[in-house]
Formats: sequence, C-alpha cells, structure tokens
Amino acid sequence: MELGLIGLGKMGGNMRERIRRAGHTVVGYDRNPDLADVHSLEELVGALKGPRVVWVMVPAGEATQTTIDQLAELLSPGDVVVDGGNSRWTDDEKHAEELAAKGIGFVDCGVSGGVWGLENGYALMYGGDAEDVAKVQPVFDALKPEGEFGAVHAGKVGAGHFAKMVHNGIEYAMMQAFAEGWELLEAVDSVTDVREVFRSWQEGTVIRSWLLDLAVRALDDDEHLEKLRGYAADSGEGRWTVEAAIDNAVPLPAITASLFARFASRQDDSPQMKMIAALRNQFGGHAVENK
Repeated sequence: MELGLIGLGKMGGNMRERIRRAGHTVVGYDRNPDLADVHSLEELVGALKGPRVVWVMVPAGEATQTTIDQLAELLSPGDVVVDGGNSRWTDDEKHAEELAAKGIGFVDCGVSGGVWGLENGYALMYGGDAEDVAKVQPVFDALKPEGEFGAVHAGKVGAGHFAKMVHNGIEYAMMQAFAEGWELLEAVDSVTDVREVFRSWQEGTVIRSWLLDLAVRALDDDEHLEKLRGYAADSGEGRWTVEAAIDNAVPLPAITASLFARFASRQDDSPQMKMIAALRNQFGGHAVENK
C-alpha cells in the first residue's frame, strides 16, 4: 500500500525504512529537506492515491495540531490520518471530531521501540473505528515485531495513546526500581562487582528483561556511570498517567514515586538518576547530560 509519513526524526525515519522493507511505498515529508521525499504537505498528498493514509509522527501539542489542521484542508472524505506521536488521549478525541466533520477518519497509535525499532519492530497500541483501522492494517503489520504479539487494537479513539501512556508509566517505575537497586549495591563494601551482579540477573531470574539488558549495556560503557550527571527528564506521559489515576481514583504509588524521583533529580546530582538517564539513552536515544 501507499503511506504518507510526516516527521522523519529518530523514530519516523526508521519507521519509513521498516515499512519500505516490507514492500510498501512511503512518501515522507520533514521540515529538514535532507530527510524528505517531497517538499510540502501538498506535494505529499498529491503523490498518494485515494483513499489515502497519512501518518503523523511529530511532537505532541501545537506541532501535531497544526499538521492535522493542514491535512484537514488537503485530504478527501474516506482518507485516514494516523497520529503516531505521543499525543494526550484527550487531544485524539478532539482531532477525530475535527476530521470527522470533513469525512476523514482518524486513528491514534502509541508506538514503542525507540532507536531499536527498525530491526526489532515496534510495539503498537491503536484506537479508532474498525473501518479506519483496517485501512492502516498493512502498515501496522509491517511495523510490529515478528510473531503473534506486539500490536493491539486497544479500543475507541484515544485508547491507543492511553494504553501507551500507561505503558510509559510502568516503564518509569521499572527503571526506578533498577536504579534504586543499583545504587544500594554500589553503596556497600561487600559487593565488589555491581556490574557483574546485574549481568548475572540476565538469565534465570524473575526480573530479567530488556531494560535489564540495557542497564548492563550502559554499565559496560561506563561501569560506575561516573560520566553522567544524575538528571533525568520526563516526557509528559508519566505526569499524564498520574493525573489519569487521580481522575479515576486509582492508586499508583510506585509510578507516582518514580515521577517525583525525576523531579528530585533536577535538584541534586542523584546517583539513581544516572541509571535512569543511561537507560533512556540506551533504549530511546534520549540525550544525556555529561559532567
């Protein structure tokens, strides 16, 4: 099938390549002309046959809203817009309503996989009407990991980004637990090789995971994380997860504490946040602050 893809950054560019490897045609647009296949959104839409599917992979908020506003004027009834960025689920409902007024479908899709997605595939959580999802399905199939799992039609519009938000909240808590355990091991004299303790956990333990593998990679690069400043940013989805928990009266003590720990990292050079920063850099290519 044909796909228009807007936003060819760290994830978008790799997604374009993975979709092409699956035999589909991708017409990509980015504000950086060195990355783009076409020079404008008008040219992108004109290059696609109807019914068109256009995937938006730009930062949440104003950038996404502006792009969807432009597409609303360029696309035709029966076309579908996919928002694959990290938008808030409440924005999805607004975008779907705006596009529906022009007969254009909307699907929201939470995407996980970071810089490793090109080779390993992307975990996909999407929401929207079954008819609209079906138009995008070949692309979902191309992006997902090999095997039975890795993609889900989570429900109505907004469900995909809500599911991805909760995924990221869980990720916050898991990273915090690894970071706290690492700091405690580093603090005692009796444990003489913390890195190898972490490595030993990669087989046969109940906490073995991709995050653990990435922690070991980070420690192989910098055994005591001495090159890093103990500062970790938050993407916004951790905050949204806690806010949704409050709105729904659902207790999330571990996720909430992990979010607050990141806030604390901005006040002190936290040893735990060195590990959080290292993990975010390993799986997502997020920037780190060096000393």
